[in-house]
Amino acid sequence: MCGIVAAVADRNIVSVLLQGLYRLEYRGYDSAGLALITETGLRRLRAVGRVSELAAQAEASRVDGRTGIAHTRWATHGAPCERNAHPHVSGGLAVVHNGIIENHEALRARLQDEGYVFTSETDTEVVAHLIAAELARTPDFFAAARAAIARLQGAYALAVLRESEPGRVIVAREGSPLLLGISSEGSYAASDASALLQVTRRIVYLENGDCAELTRTGCRVTRIDGTPVTRPETETHLSADAVELGQYRHYMQKEIFEQPAALSNTLEMLSAARSIQPGLFGARCEEVLKEIKQVLIIACGTSYHAGLVARHWLEALAGVPCNVEVASEYRYRVSVADPRTLVVTLSQSGETADTLAALAHAKSLGMCHTLCICNVPESSLVRENTLRFITRAGLEIGVASTKAFTTQLAALYLLTLIVARLRGRLSEADEASELSRMRQLPMAVLRVLDLEAHIQEWAERFATKQDALFLGRGRHYPIALEGALKLKEITYIHAEAYPAGELKHGPLALVDKNMPVIAVAPNDALLEKLKSNLQEVRARGGELYVFADADSEIAPADGVHLLRLPEHYGQLSALLHVVPLQLLAYHVALVRGTDVDKPRNLAKSVTVE
Repeated sequence: MCGIVAAVADRNIVSVLLQGLYRLEYRGYDSAGLALITETGLRRLRAVGRVSELAAQAEASRVDGRTGIAHTRWATHGAPCERNAHPHVSGGLAVVHNGIIENHEALRARLQDEGYVFTSETDTEVVAHLIAAELARTPDFFAAARAAIARLQGAYALAVLRESEPGRVIVAREGSPLLLGISSEGSYAASDASALLQVTRRIVYLENGDCAELTRTGCRVTRIDGTPVTRPETETHLSADAVELGQYRHYMQKEIFEQPAALSNTLEMLSAARSIQPGLFGARCEEVLKEIKQVLIIACGTSYHAGLVARHWLEALAGVPCNVEVASEYRYRVSVADPRTLVVTLSQSGETADTLAALAHAKSLGMCHTLCICNVPESSLVRENTLRFITRAGLEIGVASTKAFTTQLAALYLLTLIVARLRGRLSEADEASELSRMRQLPMAVLRVLDLEAHIQEWAERFATKQDALFLGRGRHYPIALEGALKLKEITYIHAEAYPAGELKHGPLALVDKNMPVIAVAPNDALLEKLKSNLQEVRARGGELYVFADADSEIAPADGVHLLRLPEHYGQLSALLHVVPLQLLAYHVALVRGTDVDKPRNLAKSVTVE
């Protein structure tokens, strides 16, 4: 999980590389580095920590170059330190890499036998030496790089330059995202289009197995065996405003408050619709949905929690059996496949390695009806699925996902309604009612955001805690899971979530005056059951923080802190109840002084297993 930027241009590209790294820092921030071909030869700068440390070095040394590569790292092999920071060099070559080279140990042993000396613990240094070794046999830089890359096993995005060939960069992609940027001033490559907005909007997305040669006058794309290929050029619709903080202190705060707009954009097609059309998920959607007998949702992290909510919807409203699997586990266990299954994959980035691998596994078992719900239309996951729904949340930079989660829930609810209608379980009157409710969803979220001041008061109480317990029931148990995840991600408070009915089966042993218990308490059929569970907490001296609906019959009391959401929103109440949990985590992190957007040990786009 790292960010790559490369540039070959008619001007000094140091600022291009650094600005690109700043915009990719959400992908990794253990260390950063760059390599340039200057008038005096190859120059490498590396720094432990944030991109700002590298920028300070670059300013102090006044480096200048027109050909360069840069990298921000999230450690997979070797501790975060300068010797493990990219770029890695060998014989006048410099390499940056995102991904994991699975056969690096065997390659390392062979290269050491040939006399190559390793100075880092990384798998990436193998690539630099391997290309250097190939150049001894194959003098053509592009051909040698392809020959070396063909020996790699695993996932990678690579950018390589050679001191003796200024004005030339070689890049390759297998499993990890990489795209090209086209401009009249030069050629560029990056892990994400946001890194190139400063120089171009003209983008070429590489496919797995592609290699490309970048020069000042253009790009040449081939397969690893050298076969020329043509990849379409597109214009990114990503705006510069999407990567600016504006009035907000952090990207997470910005993205929490962007949720009404993100939902409005995602559901825009419903604004004047009289019915919910299967075509929203692809031209073959109706045909596929009529064939399927069950749904399998595959996802990781926050997206997995969205899938857990959707299971309740699909079974209760559409009457279709649904299983939800953690992607990293699903592909490694023996499961019973049914070709009549709709396989739904969820991912913000569309580049989540475990989810992509799990999808490939499901297909290998004969399950060919696939649908992805994703926030990035040009991503690998979108290209690998038969059906697709693009959530229009906009760029999400904060590591702790917020607006991607709520827009995924909106998309999954749409899917549920379509399946319900095709199975004869949604009347015209109910469909009209659901359409109206979904159109009002952005305003409903906006009203929940007005609770921020109250949540800030709660944050002061939480800041000194080391543990927290989240409770929910039914479709709100996954919301409790998501709330606990947000808290632990950015505040480093240990947090767990349980179905409230499970309290007496173990977690109740943890409850005392020092253990805050957060309850998601909508006014639904399980409220009375939940209230009994809350009494179990109070009887043990536990302090309760309850997120209830306006009409829930729960009263504040000694040890019971109550925050009422403006309204109960039926099946969609799960989507509203997650918003105050996001705000709670954010404001507790502020009080504790943690790095909200870049929490320790985590990165945004998980492109390695």
